[in-house]
Amino acid sequence: MYNWIELTQSEEKTVWKKVFNEFQFKPSVSKFPSFIVPSPFITYDISPYRNWSGDLEEYEKIYKDLEEKSLSAFQELTTGNEYFYALDWQHLCYWVNPFLEFPKDEFNEWIIPIFPDGDYYFFIQKEFNWGFLGHPWEDTITVFGKELIQVFEKNKPRMFNTILRIG
Repeated sequence: MYNWIELTQSEEKTVWKKVFNEFQFKPSVSKFPSFIVPSPFITYDISPYRNWSGDLEEYEKIYKDLEEKSLSAFQELTTGNEYFYALDWQHLCYWVNPFLEFPKDEFNEWIIPIFPDGDYYFFIQKEFNWGFLGHPWEDTITVFGKELIQVFEKNKPRMFNTILRIG
């Protein structure tokens, strides 16, 4: 089995149409929030990590914690052969399986990073039952879907210490 399978043009068009329709997605660098997700959801403020000025080694530990706990959460909510969407606004998008390899790029990040550092990065279950939405300009990560919220509450990433919105 392969991981990080590029969506076909048709799949990509379909999934982004659904994102725009279901989340009322309006990309913006200044009008927030840019999407409205179904309840329940929690939006976390990640601004302290966006322009980190502290110890680089500590930041790397916090970032790795976010990757590991997110991957663990995705694994808890999927089966061994199940794929979900990994979306990067206006870039290549993929099907991913959390049980297969998550290779790193030259910046030591996943192909689509878990931390929104310059674009919208969305990880969404194929039926849109849950998702992890990164907003780079609002400096937030929104987790929606009861199951995903519960998994993160049991094993919360260190970055998830300030809640901005709950719905």
